[in-house]
Amino acid sequence: MKRTNRRKAATAVAALALTATALAGPALTDSGTRQAHALTAPVAMTADDLPTWQTNGVVWAMAQSDGVVFAGGTFSAIRPPGAEPGTGERQAVNFAAFDAATGAPTDCRLNFTVGSGTATVRALTVSPDGGTLYAGGNFAAVNGTHVSRVAAIDIATCQVKPGFSVSVSSTVHALAATDDTVYLGGDFTSVEGQSRSKFAALTTGGELRSWRADADLTGRAVEVTPDKKSVVLGGDFARVRGTDSHALAVVDAASGALKRAYGRTFVPRNSVVKGLHVDETGIYTANEGTGGGVFDGRIALDLDDFDQRWRDTCLGATQDVTVYKGVLYSSSHAHNCSSMGQFGELYERQHLLAESVDDPTPLLSWFPDTDDGPANVEQVGPRVMVVSSRGGTDYMWVGGAFSRIASNGNKPQQGLVRFANGPDTRDPTVPDGVSAANVTAGVRVTWPASTDLDDRTLTYRVYRNGGSEPVGTVRANSTFWDRPTVSFTDTTVKPGTDYTYRITASDADDTNTSARSEGATVRTPGTPTETTVEREATADAYVNGSSTGSTYGTHQQLAVRGSSPYESYLRFNVPSPPSGMVLDSARLTVTTSNDSYAATPDAISVRPVTGSWSESSVTYADRPSLGSATLGTLSGAPERNTAYDIPLSKSAVGDAAGSSFDVALTSTGSDSLWLLARESGGTGPKLTLTFRKP
Repeated sequence: MKRTNRRKAATAVAALALTATALAGPALTDSGTRQAHALTAPVAMTADDLPTWQTNGVVWAMAQSDGVVFAGGTFSAIRPPGAEPGTGERQAVNFAAFDAATGAPTDCRLNFTVGSGTATVRALTVSPDGGTLYAGGNFAAVNGTHVSRVAAIDIATCQVKPGFSVSVSSTVHALAATDDTVYLGGDFTSVEGQSRSKFAALTTGGELRSWRADADLTGRAVEVTPDKKSVVLGGDFARVRGTDSHALAVVDAASGALKRAYGRTFVPRNSVVKGLHVDETGIYTANEGTGGGVFDGRIALDLDDFDQRWRDTCLGATQDVTVYKGVLYSSSHAHNCSSMGQFGELYERQHLLAESVDDPTPLLSWFPDTDDGPANVEQVGPRVMVVSSRGGTDYMWVGGAFSRIASNGNKPQQGLVRFANGPDTRDPTVPDGVSAANVTAGVRVTWPASTDLDDRTLTYRVYRNGGSEPVGTVRANSTFWDRPTVSFTDTTVKPGTDYTYRITASDADDTNTSARSEGATVRTPGTPTETTVEREATADAYVNGSSTGSTYGTHQQLAVRGSSPYESYLRFNVPSPPSGMVLDSARLTVTTSNDSYAATPDAISVRPVTGSWSESSVTYADRPSLGSATLGTLSGAPERNTAYDIPLSKSAVGDAAGSSFDVALTSTGSDSLWLLARESGGTGPKLTLTFRKP
């Protein structure tokens, strides 16, 4: 008998330099794009962070074209996934290009520099035909070619377009491009020597257009509506073209004339718009505030009249937003969403959130998380998001000032991280705090709900006394801030009997299942007629015929194979039967590891160990002698991450009552079996004994 027991596994990804022009992938709307499973709809992006090259500074801007992701910011080098600062670094001055699917850099290298002060790239956008990358910021040269705070890059050749030569008086913070126009937002007051305050428009050849949407303070975001007739502006400003319109405005794409102004209370005067996303579903703002009574959340506007559809009021400055398959994803440092009926003050920050484009509540189940970033930066964590597709998979890239992935063991990862629309590979958290108590109807088992970063509804299975099949199944909803108590009542218990209950949690379609929880034990009232006890191995080890002097007693796995032999040895303490009872059945449970080579079709035999051995010192050269009897047989273990039960000889186990019971796992086949050892933590070999009254 088998049961699935999926576990997390680390994945190593080689960092390969790829040619940018060779990359190709379907559009995000391609009907062939794979969908993630085990997610709570409408979320269609997993929360599993993937290995991604890092920067040594802040990523302020990103764009994508045909499976290549461009990142700009304030940094001087990039390094492989997981590498500590200064390790394996490659020079990358404020810009790098990456393969969306592997997270590795391409061979497109552009250095953005300035003669004095700090160079930085603050805005990136790609032309509609995917051929040109526009960059803005504070820089004076790209790979030595003179530019002035804005540049056009030919993506196919990774070369600056020399004809696009524009002089901008100060930093460019925002860019948007159509087939014939490039819109700019920033701190500048002039372009090409002509007055343009905070916003301007250029031809794709670099000529200044007559278009004007002058604002009094910094322009931080600019987006064009799908019909190309309107331009949405965001920033710090209070007035646009002389009219009150704080932080947000809609202007005519051809002239810059104001089409929709927003009064000083629509976005409070102590709040600004840091980012915008515009697509066929609407206009979405990312807002940041300073001081009391701020607005830090998101606003959704309709395209037909630019009226508000909804707003959320979470606290924690929002830096950017993007839409993927009907869900608005945001980067912020949200810490209190109680005003919209979601989580209360966390006294920490949740940096990535998702909500429906139709309604901001409830927050959807997508909760990967970064840290705020190192102490030498403004600690807001992620700052920019973009989705790119390659090889039939969609990838969401997040850039910013963070240095760790809090949702994955707080592992180091600076500046960049990415997620995919599938597959979902991470288990829900292992149920904890399990308790069992006698009630009138039987035994009531309770536990706090587990959590899953991208699935709200989990399925719990209740296992009794190490059984292979659950005695109960329960479904319940949970989030990281709301873990209700889940319960199951076992009505099939017998009187005077010891029971131990363990729980697993599975996401949708049982794609991922946690390890079993710690056991909760209870004895039912009355005179016992049956009891089951479970014993974990007190020692285990394997030996290797190809390395006869090596010891493997502290390894987290055990191995079995006939040719090029491996043998594994297990030791259990067998209890004496309870008074008035006899041993009715015995079984050994072993679990295949997560490795791709762990499973085997070959038969495995359980044989008695007749010689002496020690977990800490046994080698193939001094391996113990074995008895000729076969105590149990496993016909094959064809799946990894799976527990298999092997019925054992009742008499052999019974003869060991009150003492140790040593067995060996052997095979005559040529394919190896890899099992989890007792050092793996709760999933090693187990001996289950059932005693009954005769």
